[in-house]
Amino acid sequence: MIDKSGRNIEYLRVSLTDRCNLRCLYCMPEKGIEKRSHFDILRFEEVEKIIRACAKLGINKVRFTGGEPLILKGIDELIKNTASIPGIEDISITTNGILLADMAEGLKNAGLKRVNISIDSLKPQKYDKITRLGDIGKVFKAVEKCLSLNMVPVKLNTVLMRGINDDEIEDFIDLTVDNPIQVRFIELMPIGEGVKYFDRCSMKVEEVLERYPELIPVEDDSKVASVYKVAGAKGSVGLISPISCKFCSLCNRIRLTATGTIKPCLHSAEEINLKPYLKDEEKLIEVIEDTVYNKPEEHHLERDGKSDTVRMMYQIGG
Repeated sequence: MIDKSGRNIEYLRVSLTDRCNLRCLYCMPEKGIEKRSHFDILRFEEVEKIIRACAKLGINKVRFTGGEPLILKGIDELIKNTASIPGIEDISITTNGILLADMAEGLKNAGLKRVNISIDSLKPQKYDKITRLGDIGKVFKAVEKCLSLNMVPVKLNTVLMRGINDDEIEDFIDLTVDNPIQVRFIELMPIGEGVKYFDRCSMKVEEVLERYPELIPVEDDSKVASVYKVAGAKGSVGLISPISCKFCSLCNRIRLTATGTIKPCLHSAEEINLKPYLKDEEKLIEVIEDTVYNKPEEHHLERDGKSDTVRMMYQIGG
């Protein structure tokens, strides 16, 4: 699908739930969230119907996110069914990794190609403080399991926060030396709970290069990350800068929320409800195509100082 800015939109990120088994400081309120009615959330059959419509329009890459997608029963079947849709070539998932070790092999057999694991500290006590409910040992086991299954590169998503985890940058980089791991440092965004921490904790990913000039730039097909590596390393380091150096001109994605709306841009307030069209595939395809064509040219985080979206990060899936 080509939008009015000439970008080829080929990537769909699907948020399956806004619930999570962690309460990360910059993402989820400590008390958790109010549970939605079962009828408010898309059923897996409805998700598959939307993915099928998107595939007919040229979407070939799907990522399942949350909240935390692995808390949902039947996600392996969803992945299996998605893998059978003509045109879908790549299926990945973003997870906090708490439940992944025991599920990874089944998910791979179902058709999962790759995983991104969110982990903002390698130190148990600090990890506990950031996530409020986490068990870092389970995350380490998940990384080891995915490596053993050759689901590589295993990508670790780390939100950079000054005064909280910026003292661990070198420790994260060291993980890439002997393992096919890509550590992805991501700038904290002023969205949802992140607004509370943005002024005092935000930092630019360029600081990683300033501190570690030995990182060498390498070619990579990523649309969002500038990729580097330590000389001779098996893995790599990705720098994602949605604020200091936004990548809107290369954006190739749209997002489906768990409540059935398409978000053409993560930071736009614009959402299009697809539920009224689920029984008419022709109309569903027409609405999706129109939404993609009119995708905003860019966001204005760097100008406005906050996201325009009314949703929290756990409701969008990043």
